[in-house]
Amino acid sequence: MGALLVGVAVWLTRLENWRSYTPLAGGGAVGDETGHAHQEKPGGLIRWLTTVDHKDIGLLYGTYALVAFVWGGLAAVLMRAELTTENIALLGNTQVYNALLTSHGITMLFLFGTPIIAAFANYLVPLLIDADDMAFPRINAIAFWLLPPGALLIWGGFFIAPFTDAVSNAAATSWTMYPPLSVEQTNPTVDLMLLGLHLTGVSATMGAINFIATIFTERGEEVGWSNLDIFSWTILTQSGLILFAFPLLGSAIVMLLLDRNFDTMFFAVEGGGTILWQHLFWFFGHPEVYILVLPPMGIVSYVLPRFAGRKLFGFKFVVYSTLAIGVLSFGVWAHHMFTTGIDPRLRASFMAVSLAIAIPSAVKTFNWITTMWNGNIRLTTPMLFCIGFISNFIIGGVTGVFLAAIPVDLVLHDTYYVVGHFHYVVMGAIAFAGFAGLYYWYPMYTGRMYQRTLGKWHFWLSMIGTNLTFFTMILLGYAGFTRRYATYGGLTVGPVETITVLHQLATVGAFILLIGQVIFVWNMVSSWIDGRKIEDGDPWNLEENGVHTREWTWFDRKISTTLMDGGDETETLPDGGQEPTDDS
Repeated sequence: MGALLVGVAVWLTRLENWRSYTPLAGGGAVGDETGHAHQEKPGGLIRWLTTVDHKDIGLLYGTYALVAFVWGGLAAVLMRAELTTENIALLGNTQVYNALLTSHGITMLFLFGTPIIAAFANYLVPLLIDADDMAFPRINAIAFWLLPPGALLIWGGFFIAPFTDAVSNAAATSWTMYPPLSVEQTNPTVDLMLLGLHLTGVSATMGAINFIATIFTERGEEVGWSNLDIFSWTILTQSGLILFAFPLLGSAIVMLLLDRNFDTMFFAVEGGGTILWQHLFWFFGHPEVYILVLPPMGIVSYVLPRFAGRKLFGFKFVVYSTLAIGVLSFGVWAHHMFTTGIDPRLRASFMAVSLAIAIPSAVKTFNWITTMWNGNIRLTTPMLFCIGFISNFIIGGVTGVFLAAIPVDLVLHDTYYVVGHFHYVVMGAIAFAGFAGLYYWYPMYTGRMYQRTLGKWHFWLSMIGTNLTFFTMILLGYAGFTRRYATYGGLTVGPVETITVLHQLATVGAFILLIGQVIFVWNMVSSWIDGRKIEDGDPWNLEENGVHTREWTWFDRKISTTLMDGGDETETLPDGGQEPTDDS
């Protein structure tokens, strides 16, 4: 089979000059004849259902990811509200809490985290590398359209709740889906969830192949490996991780489905046992963390220098550290299994690699800080979120180093300390970088400027809410409180009153986060409709400091073409009539 695949690849490279050929909506185009443009698109809903334009697909990914973000966020708020009291008072029973816990974890990781990165990558990578489009536009569209049915399958238990006795019919396996619980639950919505996960994995793998092919074969003549932008480097590395990680998850899911429906024994005691699932899942699961965090690191590495007024310090070392994280990420999975009784010699080796992977992350952090040092810093909303990313990432990274040490992990394993550490990285870092990118490129994909005051309110509420919620969870972990518990009145880990107060503080932080995200959604939607129109291809005044980049050159050409074609030159101020400030 391997020889056949190699033969097909050789035949394809001889068939066409892949570097100059770009299949577009209407067939193919050669060289620079297209200029990032497709043939005239249909209007209305048909356009969005049939588009293969990378920019349109990027917007579809972004909309889908934000809908998933709302779903997962509301599930988290409901769980936090339940935990303000020591016994069940809001959700009716613990099964509903477990269903929300499962939905929240899977939604945020698979339905928000990966797609929001794909949104940025689809829209920007072809512009950054001077390509006409993705290498395979139709495959790009197929990869997106696998996601909506995947989400419906994953959330299926909640949709059928009105026709059954309770929401508790939703899958309640937790997002890690550990056997024997995930095998013994007879609930058919677990099977639907596993099938939905399979679709999202296929979608991610198709997208990864497309990004790799695009970056390798579609770069413009002036874009080589030496001057490839840092965001494209992180997308390339992430795509390589996806190629190795997601197929393994798909195989494990198939084995789990067979155990559930055909009485196989892959994860039964007589077979591989639950330890086999942990090895398979975490061999995917820990690279998945870096699949999610590397592109946000790329966004920060790309956006932060624009508002520091200087080039990224140590660009080559940031690239090398990205590649080092990609390689080392496949050698750390068993640090999730230090308490399972594996050979101490194996534990020591995984501890060493887990500590070593902190080094390239620290290299990036020091490069970001040095980039800001003595820079001409402008505290725009994107810059505030970049700085917030760095500070939260430092806390998340340092707490992770403690968990990589076996003696500490044996004490803190499966406590709220792990939840706090993980969410400092996922919400405090990954989401903050996503917000930085959304605000920075907002003028490009809407043609309007967001409301700057609301953007800064969003940042400060998110920063306060994140640290109040997740630092409190770290304190809960030090108190010995175990995660995934819906009630804690009968626990003996410490005074119930103290545990209750800490949970209430975390819940207050969660509601502050919720208010911040409501402001964010309002700002994005209202500014898209009524925001001040952008008339200049350099809305951030990047040329003054010599940090203007390729995508804004494309945007300037787009605006010039629109005005020459009779576009509207009038300016509409956002609600409140704010005049331009340093943020614009």
